[in-house]
Amino acid sequence: MILDNIFYQISLLLGIVTAISFVVHLLRQPLIISYIITGIVSGPVLLNIIDSNQGFYEAFSEFGVVLLLFVVGLSLNFSYLRQIGRVAVTAGVAQVFFTSSLGLLILLNFGFSFISAAYLAIAITFSSTIIIIKLLSDKREMESLYGRYTIGLMLVQDVIAIFLLLFIPLVSSDTPFLTTLGVWLIKGIILFSVVASLSKFVLPRLLKRIAKSSEFLFIFTVGWCFGVASLAHWGGFSLEVGALMAGLSLGSTPYHFEISSRIKPLRDFFIMIFFIILGSQMNLSDLGGVIVPGLVISMFVLIGNPFILYILYRLQHFTRRNSFLAGITAAQVSEFGFVLLFVGERLGHVSDKQLATYTVVALVTIFISSYLITYNKKIWTIFQPVFAKFGKDHAHHQDEEVVEFDAWVFGYHRMGWKIVETLKQEKMTYAIVDFNPEYVRKLKNRGEAAYFGDTADVEFLEELPLHNAKLVIMTMPDPSDQITAIQFLRKHDPKKKMIIIGTLNHASHIDDLYRAGASYVMMPHLLSGFWMSSVIKKQKLIKSTFDKLRREQLQELNERIKIAQSSS
Repeated sequence: MILDNIFYQISLLLGIVTAISFVVHLLRQPLIISYIITGIVSGPVLLNIIDSNQGFYEAFSEFGVVLLLFVVGLSLNFSYLRQIGRVAVTAGVAQVFFTSSLGLLILLNFGFSFISAAYLAIAITFSSTIIIIKLLSDKREMESLYGRYTIGLMLVQDVIAIFLLLFIPLVSSDTPFLTTLGVWLIKGIILFSVVASLSKFVLPRLLKRIAKSSEFLFIFTVGWCFGVASLAHWGGFSLEVGALMAGLSLGSTPYHFEISSRIKPLRDFFIMIFFIILGSQMNLSDLGGVIVPGLVISMFVLIGNPFILYILYRLQHFTRRNSFLAGITAAQVSEFGFVLLFVGERLGHVSDKQLATYTVVALVTIFISSYLITYNKKIWTIFQPVFAKFGKDHAHHQDEEVVEFDAWVFGYHRMGWKIVETLKQEKMTYAIVDFNPEYVRKLKNRGEAAYFGDTADVEFLEELPLHNAKLVIMTMPDPSDQITAIQFLRKHDPKKKMIIIGTLNHASHIDDLYRAGASYVMMPHLLSGFWMSSVIKKQKLIKSTFDKLRREQLQELNERIKIAQSSS
């Protein structure tokens, strides 16, 4: 019997998903698997806890899709795509074409109708951006050659998926195609013009003030996301398209890292509900009808898709190793495929059978590909002798130099600026992190590597190329923020080669920072006392001595003012 109280239902779902996630985590699997399994267990076939037809769950599913696509739009980096250029675009478009074409033939042989087979064939072409980035990040291989081009492939796939989300409702209309296309273009131009104008003339001024408060930034971001999505829906487009536009409009701002890190926990909660609902809709009574095509398609995704990508990358003169690694990294289906089928179901093109088949494919491919990505280099060593039988590899595509910095300075104001000037004089490469958007803007105007974000936000820190830093200096006085950052850095620096300097105004938390892993903790008042003691000991206590110190002090302050003015 279905529980009547929504609160009890959600509480029970959270308990079940936590228990299943514990097992899934031990198996080193993405948690999306636990969400789908929770849905199957909680659905009408087994525990019958939830009814996915309730408006409450439908709304939560919509929220999940909107937030997912908002973050996708936020992270679409077209400048990154331009850097890797022709290779990523060629491989992405060709892979979608060949994978969907072969997938369509396989599905038609299993008796699927053409339209439902087409949806499913297109859905299996998309690989999971979230899973790939997470696993590559854990392995510190996002900046490797195969890692960068795999992420580029994901960007191309995302762009194709965006086009499909626009195109499918257009061709599904009952009105003549040309009429629908004309109306759609007019509405699209108006909507795009409104959002683009707001993004160019209104958002920068608003965000400059809003970004000073992380809580306000979060509230504004959610409001902007749902506001633009609602505007798009009111204009005749889907909520998904509106969410993508909202994300794209904020993706070009200097605050997108911070926005993304703030919004991801909210996205993850609603995406959890979305996949639980999808899992609950899986009809196990028809499992015999979907398990065989699901397993066959899974083998195609796990073997055929990497083979297609291997050939495509080899044709563009990649080494066998990089082509192999890039291929098996993309050997899973995506959450985007669920979104596509979700849209198709709303239009009446997709039934529960296609969703159940895709669910089987998702569970199998995500589970297996997680191990393929984790142990890809070991797998390559196994297959390398086989490839060697085809002769010498004449491709020599070397990895480009990874963006790295010798030093990181967290907090530019007060102490940080002087440290930065010294690092520059010592010819050390460095990057600056600050939570004041105005400082970040001025630093970027000067050509500095500057990032806007919260030091205590672990997801933000994961986005930064911190792995090979020799020196990290934190000048913000908040001890809890520094402890969080230090623990994160030490977790990724088990040999403790990185020098981490903290800052405290009071000694009450000094032991906490040292326990967290700080190499040294600066205390400005103590250092000032040492400095004044050295002046007393080493210099004559006469007027000329302090006249000189005063002149040096004012000169330093004037230099700082000049730096600030030159960058404004």
